[in-house]
Amino acid sequence: MKFDKNTRIGELLEKAPEKAEILMEAGMHCLGCPASQAETLEEACEVHGIDVEELLNKINEN
Repeated sequence: MKFDKNTRIGELLEKAPEKAEILMEAGMHCLGCPASQAETLEEACEVHGIDVEELLNKINEN
């Protein structure tokens, strides 16, 4: 399954929980926060100063 910038963090973690490690390594340490579950990857990257395309490349590698 391919994820994109509009994928919500909650959806990503539900469908591919193993990807949490990638998000944590990128600096997203608030994955358990209820508000983060509704954020898109793009929104979360914007808040954390992360390049969304670079993160998506890592998430979609495997």
